[in-house]
Amino acid sequence: MKSSEIRWNDEAHAKILDDADRVLREAVVDLAGSGKEMTSDEAFAALTGKLKDQFIDWEPGPDLRTYADAIANGEIETE
Repeated sequence: MKSSEIRWNDEAHAKILDDADRVLREAVVDLAGSGKEMTSDEAFAALTGKLKDQFIDWEPGPDLRTYADAIANGEIETE
C-alpha cells in the first residue's frame, strides 16, 4: 500500500466534517447568545479562543471573520 492511499474512509471523513461543523456552530451560537455586546474583533478573538484547542493545526480563516461579523451585527439565531 502506498502512503498516499492512507486516508479515512468516506463514512469517517463525513463524520469528522460533521463534528467540526457542530463544534463551530455551537461556539458561534453560544457566543451570540451570551447577551454580551461585542465588536467584530472581540467576537473573532472570542471564537478563536473557544476553537483553537479543539482542532489540530488551528488557523482561523475568513469563515471565522464572517461569523464574528454576524455575531457583532446580531444576525445569529440562537434559539
